[in-house]
Amino acid sequence: MAKLLYIHMLGYPAHFGQMETLKLIASPRFSDKRLGYLGAMMLLDERQDIHILITNCMKNDMHHQVQYVVGLALCALGSICSEEMSRDLSGEVEKLLKSSNPYIVRKAALCAARIVRKVPDLMEVFVPTTRQLLSEKNHAVLLTGICLVTEMCTVNPDSLQHFRRFLPNLVRMLKNLIMAGYSPEHDVHGISDPFLQVRVLRLMRMLGKGDEDTSEMMNDILAQVATNTDSSKNVGHSILYETVLTIMDIQSESGLRVLAVNILGRFLSNSDRNVRYVALNTLLRTVSVDYNAVQRHRSTILDCLKESDVSIRRRALELSFALVNKNNIRTIMKEVLAFLDVAEPEFKSFIATNSLVAAEKHSPNKRWHIDTVLTVLIKAGSYMQEELVFTIIAMLSQTDQLHGYHTQRLYVALTNDISQQPLVQVAIWAVGEYGDLLVTGQVENEIGGGEEEEEEEEGRREVVQVTEDEVLDVLERVLQSPQSSPATRQYTLNSVMKLSSRFSTSLPRIKAMVSSYGNNMDMELQQRAVEYCAIFSKHDNMRYIYFSDAFTP
Repeated sequence: MAKLLYIHMLGYPAHFGQMETLKLIASPRFSDKRLGYLGAMMLLDERQDIHILITNCMKNDMHHQVQYVVGLALCALGSICSEEMSRDLSGEVEKLLKSSNPYIVRKAALCAARIVRKVPDLMEVFVPTTRQLLSEKNHAVLLTGICLVTEMCTVNPDSLQHFRRFLPNLVRMLKNLIMAGYSPEHDVHGISDPFLQVRVLRLMRMLGKGDEDTSEMMNDILAQVATNTDSSKNVGHSILYETVLTIMDIQSESGLRVLAVNILGRFLSNSDRNVRYVALNTLLRTVSVDYNAVQRHRSTILDCLKESDVSIRRRALELSFALVNKNNIRTIMKEVLAFLDVAEPEFKSFIATNSLVAAEKHSPNKRWHIDTVLTVLIKAGSYMQEELVFTIIAMLSQTDQLHGYHTQRLYVALTNDISQQPLVQVAIWAVGEYGDLLVTGQVENEIGGGEEEEEEEEGRREVVQVTEDEVLDVLERVLQSPQSSPATRQYTLNSVMKLSSRFSTSLPRIKAMVSSYGNNMDMELQQRAVEYCAIFSKHDNMRYIYFSDAFTP
C-alpha cells in the first residue's frame, strides 16, 4: 500500500487501491490504520460510494480508547468529508470537543472548522462549545478554538454579534501573552506564542469591523501590542503586520492609525525585501483610510523606485500615484519620469496612463501640464493606448496660447524619432494644425501666471525656426518610412493637405506629394489623395492662405 501511494504521488492512477485502504482502516493495528487513513485521504474524493463504508469505520474509531486512533479518524474526516459524512459524524465531533484530552480537543476543533466550511448549517451544533474552547489555558486548544470561531464568522457574518461577547476574553488573552515572561514552551525568538497572537488579532479584526463599541474596547490593547512588540525580528514583524491590519480595518482612533502607518514606515527601512514589499502593499490598502499619515513617508516610498526587485518597484509605483495631489505633484512626477527612463516595458504603459491622469487632475498650470504630457509622450510613446492619442490631441487643441510652444517641442521630437507611432501621430497633427507658427518661430508665453519652478527649465529652450521645405521633408520621411503604420500615414496626408493653406510658397510640392498617393495600395490613403487632388483641381480658387494673424484670399 505504501508503494501504491508513492506511485500516486508520482502522478500515476492508483484509485484501484481504495478498497485496500478500507481494509487497513478496519485493522486493529495502529500502523495499519495510520497507513489506511493516509491512503484514504490521498485516494478518495467526495464522489466515491466507498464513503458510506468508511463513515462507519470513522465513527467506531472516534470512540477508540487510544487518542492517536481518534486523532487519525478526525484528521481523515477533516480532509475528505462530504456533506453526508459531515451530517452523519458532526454529533460525534461535537462530543469530542468536550473531551478532557487536549490532543483530541484540538483535532476535533480543526475537524469542526472543516465541517462548518463544508456545511454551514451545522454551525449551530458547535456554537455552544466555543465558550469552553476560548476559556482553556492550553495554548494549542485556544489556537484551534479561535480557528473554529474565525471560520464560523467567515461562513456566517450574522454570528459576529454572538461572538462579540467573547471580546473581553480575547483582550485578556492577548494582554497575558504580551506581558507574560519567558516561557520555554511557547517562546519563539523572545516572543510568547506569536501564532496565537496572530490568530487572536485576526479574529479581533473581524469582530471590530463596522462596530464602534467593539472597536473602542480594542484600542488600548492594540496600542500595547504595537508599542511592546520587538520589531527587530521576523516574528515581531508578523505580529505588527496583523496589528496594523486590525487597526486599519476597525473604527480605531486617529492616533492609533498614525501609529500603524509609522510601523509600516519602519518596515520600509528594513533590509529584508519581503518586509518592504509587505509594507508597500499594506500602505497601498490603507492610503484611503488615512491619506495624510501615509503622505509623511512619501520620500521613502519614492526611494523604493530605485530598488532592484521588480515587485517592490511595482508596488512603490502604484503607491506613488495614489499619493499625488496638487501640492506634491511636481516632486512625485519628477521621480516617476526619471524612473520612466530606466523602467521595464511592462511598467511604461502603466506609467504613461497614470501620469496623464494625474497631470489632468492636479497640474499646477497649463505650461507644466503640457510639458509633462509631452515628456511622457516622448519617453514612452510606443506604450500608450490608442485612446490616449485622441485625449492628448484634444488637450493640446484647447491650450490656445501655447500652440506654438507644444508644436516646437513635438517637431523636435519628431525629427529625432519617428518609430513611436503615438508620438508621431500627435506631432504630425500639431504640425498640420500649427505649422505656420513653426515656420515663423512664434512661441507664446506661459499662461496662468505663478512662480517659475526649476522643473520647467527644460521647456524654456531656444526657439527652433525652420523652413517650409524642412517641415515637408520630415512629413515625407514619415510617409515613406516602413515603421509608419497605416493610421500614421493617414494623419500625415491630412497634415500635408492642411499645410497647403498655411504654407504660401510650397503649394506645388504639396500637390505633388498628395497626388503621388493617388495609386497607393492602401485604399484609405488612395481615397484621401484622390479627393484632395479633386479639391486642388476644382476648388483651388476658394483657397485661403494663412498669414500670421489674418486670412487672405
